[in-house]
Amino acid sequence: MRLEDLRPAPGAVKPRKRVGRGPGSGQGKTAGKGHKGQKARSGGGTRPGFEGGQMPLHRRVPKRGFTPRERTEYAVVNLKAFAGFPAGDVVDPDRLVSARLTKNAERRAVKILGKGELSHPLTVKAHAVSASARQKIEAAGGTIEVLPV
Repeated sequence: MRLEDLRPAPGAVKPRKRVGRGPGSGQGKTAGKGHKGQKARSGGGTRPGFEGGQMPLHRRVPKRGFTPRERTEYAVVNLKAFAGFPAGDVVDPDRLVSARLTKNAERRAVKILGKGELSHPLTVKAHAVSASARQKIEAAGGTIEVLPV
């Protein structure tokens, strides 16, 4: 088989519909657009959300809430995810990304939560640690280093 012999499967490619090409085509005269009106014109139609001049939904519904600029978004990791790391290992945000436990750690701070148990000592480096996670890590003989946000 050669590259120039490749063809799409029969029936996979339809010829494009040529509208406005005479009465014999079945799409002649008005080209399937009906008679007159905005949608029959060149460039006709309305923008998304237009409701015929009525106040559109996105303007009728009140605005609510706001996002504070200084808020820190944390990527959350529970202690049960640390079972796969060997004893004495250093667990930092980059290591969590390579282990696919968090995404884009360079843009988001990491917070460790205390769901699950930890049976071996680890050195944990994170931007925030909950009280229960801190207690369980230290009870297992591990250490915690809090990174600046």
